[in-house]
Amino acid sequence: MRMALTRWLLGLSLLLCVASATPAMARRADTYPRQAGVDAQHYVFRLTLLTGDSNEIQGEASVTLRLASAGLREAFLDLTSATPDGKGMTVTGVTMAGRPVTFTHTRDRLRLPVPAGMAAGTDVTFTIAYHGIPGNGLRLLNNIHGDRTAFSENWYNRARQWLPTIDHVADKASGEFIITTRAEYQVISNGTIVEQRDLPTGLRRTHYVQTAPISSWLYSLGVAKFVVKYGGISRGVPLSYWAFPQDEAKGLAALEKDARGSFEFFSDRVGPYAYEKLAHVEAAGMGGGTEHVSNIFYGEKGVTVGSAPVVHETAHQWFGDAVTENDWNDVWLSEGFATYFTLLYTEFASGRDAFVDGVRRSRDTVLRTEKSTPNTPVVHANLDEATTSPNNSLVYQKGAWTLHMLRDTIGTEPFWRGIRQYYERHMNSTASTADLRRVMEQVSGQDLSWFFSQWLNRSGVPVVEGTWRYDAAAKQIVVNIRQTQAAEPYRFSLGVGVSATVGAPPRVHAMAVTGRDTTVRIPSETDPISVTLDPGVWLLADFGPFQKVSAAGVISQSFAAPVRRSSPRATRMTPR
Repeated sequence: MRMALTRWLLGLSLLLCVASATPAMARRADTYPRQAGVDAQHYVFRLTLLTGDSNEIQGEASVTLRLASAGLREAFLDLTSATPDGKGMTVTGVTMAGRPVTFTHTRDRLRLPVPAGMAAGTDVTFTIAYHGIPGNGLRLLNNIHGDRTAFSENWYNRARQWLPTIDHVADKASGEFIITTRAEYQVISNGTIVEQRDLPTGLRRTHYVQTAPISSWLYSLGVAKFVVKYGGISRGVPLSYWAFPQDEAKGLAALEKDARGSFEFFSDRVGPYAYEKLAHVEAAGMGGGTEHVSNIFYGEKGVTVGSAPVVHETAHQWFGDAVTENDWNDVWLSEGFATYFTLLYTEFASGRDAFVDGVRRSRDTVLRTEKSTPNTPVVHANLDEATTSPNNSLVYQKGAWTLHMLRDTIGTEPFWRGIRQYYERHMNSTASTADLRRVMEQVSGQDLSWFFSQWLNRSGVPVVEGTWRYDAAAKQIVVNIRQTQAAEPYRFSLGVGVSATVGAPPRVHAMAVTGRDTTVRIPSETDPISVTLDPGVWLLADFGPFQKVSAAGVISQSFAAPVRRSSPRATRMTPR
């Protein structure tokens, strides 16, 4: 998703004592004013745009809302109001069942009357006529080649800039786009194209239908001159690649790279793809990539140099799109997942060494970010949805590391089993961190409340240093580990790698660390060549010096281990 990350400070430090399992943090919602008893079911957006030189769009939206409780007298939609600078939307009329209804549209909120006596479970449809120049969300602009285009980027609350919706991640609905524009353009949107009809005066109407329910920000529209390459069927789903004609060779190559391989990897390992198609699209007016449902947009400058983040955005089709976080506090369920599953695909496609290299780089990013944005846990607390982006580097990289450590904690096979169950339970719906924890506890048989609280609700990482010595009389390696951070100690398993001979892969012993100081004794017939910490790269920590000592003092020094070329099983050691 968004490559340029908004950095922000969250002024809350959750310092949890985790010497023993602690209860998970109480659930908090973000600040979006949700409507009790109102649930969007289906949207139909009829838009006319790019028919001349103006950036104004003409819109008509039919919005079907389900009334979950009786006695409701009003519902509201998010739609940015027109402003003195000429941006925003003006509503010219609202009807229900063909009859005009009274409405108010102020402060970016369209309020609609619900007739008296509507029973719970009733669906009501409002049709809204409006027009205006979007201030954001939908950008009508020239691409890098000077051609007129229109591309949406609704992250995270900008759908309201051009579409009347319940513009919050938790409210998912099916929908349609019926787009009228000049016939020289092609149109890409969510779902399946069901009609394309040429109209008088050089116009064309294109109709897409999205049958699975999706969050408002994932609705998308691209209008441009494209060259389209169809990539055949993968796991029953048609793939396609859309680039500007001037970028045909490099653009299509960049979009195709890893597209089929990652799609099949996620389909086979996680679960069935939720949507009708998957299109990879070069887009103007944005950077990086944005994981719109069934059509991913990639910034044109990246595509032209072959750097489209295809695997990351494809992973989002499963995590973030099909399984969506219930509120913006849990955005790591999108970004942490996409980041880690990109690494998992690397492990599958390029091998363990490439995977470990990526995990190490990710850890370095976390350590830098923890210093630059202190007191920032991965799971936000009561995020101010109106003013603060839910993104920061920690939801990407530390979120990914949390999944990596979870895999180590419960084992790779239970981890994948839990992922598949989590996806199956919440596909085309929403989920929370607590939902993920419950699944992982069920598949592992472990209480993981301490783990989720420690790594997601607490800021910072453990700072680890230590010493080791060889006790010849006892034929034991004595390892002492200290946590030196000012905050309370963390609870974790630390791999200790022992190499008996030069060039031999280390034998890894799992050391349970629960307090400020922990000592273990590892049986060894001889004084080892080396002892290293975390040779498998499984722990998110800031590693300090790890020194060999003797009665005469320090005689050698090492730090966290270099990249491991194999994955020996760990022998678990009990501290004493």
